[in-house]
Amino acid sequence: MGNPQASALWSRLKPVVYAAIVPLLLLAFWQVATTQRWTLLIPTPWQVGEYMIDFAVGGVYDDAYSATLLTHLLASMGRVYGGFALAALFALPIGLLIGRIPAARMLLDPFLQVMRPIPVTAWLPLSMILFGLGAKSAFALVCLGAFYPILLNTVFGVRAVDPKLFEAAAMLGCTGNAQFYKVVLPAAVPSIFTGLRLGLGLAWFVIVVGEMTGVPQGLGAVIMDGRTLSRTELVICGMIVIGVAGYLSDRVVVAIGNRLLRWSPNNHG
Repeated sequence: MGNPQASALWSRLKPVVYAAIVPLLLLAFWQVATTQRWTLLIPTPWQVGEYMIDFAVGGVYDDAYSATLLTHLLASMGRVYGGFALAALFALPIGLLIGRIPAARMLLDPFLQVMRPIPVTAWLPLSMILFGLGAKSAFALVCLGAFYPILLNTVFGVRAVDPKLFEAAAMLGCTGNAQFYKVVLPAAVPSIFTGLRLGLGLAWFVIVVGEMTGVPQGLGAVIMDGRTLSRTELVICGMIVIGVAGYLSDRVVVAIGNRLLRWSPNNHG
């Protein structure tokens, strides 16, 4: 028999070890590719790490971006979470209506399906005309990017409710509008949370496009400045921060979903 303590320790460390394998392999490939000069435009991992420290706390290069990470991160977070919240505010009730009421589906679904394939980048010029240069355009684009995943998953969750649940509820005296609150909404919540996860992920995805509208602060603005100035290390630092921030945001949504959906047999965290 194996050591129970060692087995328990390995069971806790196993997800971390497995999750680290791919990033470490990519880091090793990056190091080899840059030191062997397969590319002359990409800095080494060490150089990016050094600049990331300066970006966060300063003291290394002391340029215009030194110790500004928190400022840019908070600016982007405000636009991401604000746009995401506004998208959810519109997408959830519209999705519930389309999924539950046939007339609403016939009225709204064709229009939304035509608009959905249009990429957020195509809306960039129009948003700048409607909202001007700056934060309002970025906010609107983030909202648009997060809207459709939340909407589609809400519609799917409502329409996928098992008809037998309505029969069982009716037998227990639950009829009319009460079925919506006691049957439809609880059954659709897992799908809704999936939509919220996807919507928040796309909000972080879209923030770079949104901050191409002339905002002075934000991670997307940093990436665009890095591109303009040919500072690849600045671009990579911005990408890393967005990736980490998006991942942590997703974990928060997952934790909330796990807590609220403990009753669901399909909820595995």
